[in-house]
Amino acid sequence: MKKTLLLSVLAGALIGSAPLQADDHGVEYAMAIHGGAGTITRANLTDEQEQAYKDKLNEALEAGRAVLKDGGDSTTAVIAAIQVMEASPLFNSGKGAVYTWDGEHELDASLMEGEKGNAGAVAGVKTVKSPIELAREVMEESVHVMLSGEGAEQFAKQQGLEQVDNSYFNTERRYQQLLKAKEKIKASEQSEQQAWEYLDLDYKYGTVGAVAVDKNGLLSAGTSTGGMTAKRYGRIGDSPIIGAGTWADNDSCAVSATGHGEYFIRFHVAADICSRVKYKGLSVSEAGDEVIHGVLEQAGGTGGVIIIDADGNVAMPFNTEGMYRGYFKGDGNTHIAIYNEEE
Repeated sequence: MKKTLLLSVLAGALIGSAPLQADDHGVEYAMAIHGGAGTITRANLTDEQEQAYKDKLNEALEAGRAVLKDGGDSTTAVIAAIQVMEASPLFNSGKGAVYTWDGEHELDASLMEGEKGNAGAVAGVKTVKSPIELAREVMEESVHVMLSGEGAEQFAKQQGLEQVDNSYFNTERRYQQLLKAKEKIKASEQSEQQAWEYLDLDYKYGTVGAVAVDKNGLLSAGTSTGGMTAKRYGRIGDSPIIGAGTWADNDSCAVSATGHGEYFIRFHVAADICSRVKYKGLSVSEAGDEVIHGVLEQAGGTGGVIIIDADGNVAMPFNTEGMYRGYFKGDGNTHIAIYNEEE
């Protein structure tokens, strides 16, 4: 990790370890979402761009609320919220997915329910319009937990999911990111894999996710991503890995992660947070801080998570300069933030 990046991460931790924490007990239903973490500062966003992100986050939250308010289950609400972000070019999932080294898009997603530990995930899909919808089909209609590549796409066709050409996911902004990333990698004196370490955070990751608890107390979590810019060799990050990027357990909490996927996989971040809630009796805020600002940060990993428990308590710790995020509880107002200093 570069010295400047390390200083930035440490400074962020001092400013506010878990912005938008919200503790409550016995709320009827609640949801939290994220649209990715990274080098997100006011200097990097115009007022118009900032408002566009906030509007889309609010739209995603309201899509989830509409399901929960009518008595729908948390899994359906999580999918509804994520699909709003998958359809938006603002986020690195679905329509706004980053490019691989070869100029294509390879999408990953996962979904988990907290009652029985049911889960579904897909990796490296190229023609499925909504990867999070396919993750649900895997969970509910197959005997497997994870499908990948052409096999996952074949299963999607059998289930009647909407197919698109890979070019559907194209955006000019992401294409320019690919060109810049390849220039940096090629200009480095390091080997390709080592040179990747010197890319800015925003080339490395970006994800969307949602966690929710419904009127029946079911916790669910989902995550969807386009992966990292200029990825090669079929690289897969933490987003489709149950326990790393997504986890839900009715006896503890539900988590969706965004960050440097290799670290989240190695330290099974999402499951670790819920284990600390379950076995150590920590609050979601305490458990999130221990992992994100302790375990992960000490190992050199960057990113953040959204967490919710059965009582509707919400925590959103991250160790980067910003994370697109928001939550609501019951019929209350939506709360949305982008930068680290926002509480």
